[in-house]
Amino acid sequence: MINQTLSKTHEKRKLDRFNLEIPAKVEVTTLDQEKEIFDLLTSDICAGGAFFHTSQPLPEGTTVKIDLILSLGKLKELKDDFKHAHIEVAGTVLRSESAGMAICFNEDYQIHPYKAEAVTRH
Repeated sequence: MINQTLSKTHEKRKLDRFNLEIPAKVEVTTLDQEKEIFDLLTSDICAGGAFFHTSQPLPEGTTVKIDLILSLGKLKELKDDFKHAHIEVAGTVLRSESAGMAICFNEDYQIHPYKAEAVTRH
């Protein structure tokens, strides 16, 4: 009986999740059309979204733009000496709690190789 319960719980999640701390810049546009950017780390990430630990979670339903920076330094097959990948994705805050917020990623995203340390959104 316990195994059946565990299996049903695992079946609810369609995408594999990983406990990775990936640096991210989360951008939100305020009602005054001002842009606020938060430097956060991901946790519990998958292709569909991630949890971001923060003491200032955004309200549920907030639309955000996210820049994720993946380190590629340990991959031996890299060409052109790129050390990082820059992933641009938009999303929506699904859940806010005292420890942070869960953001669902939109399906459209862009991945760019880059060498620079700083990431700036176009």
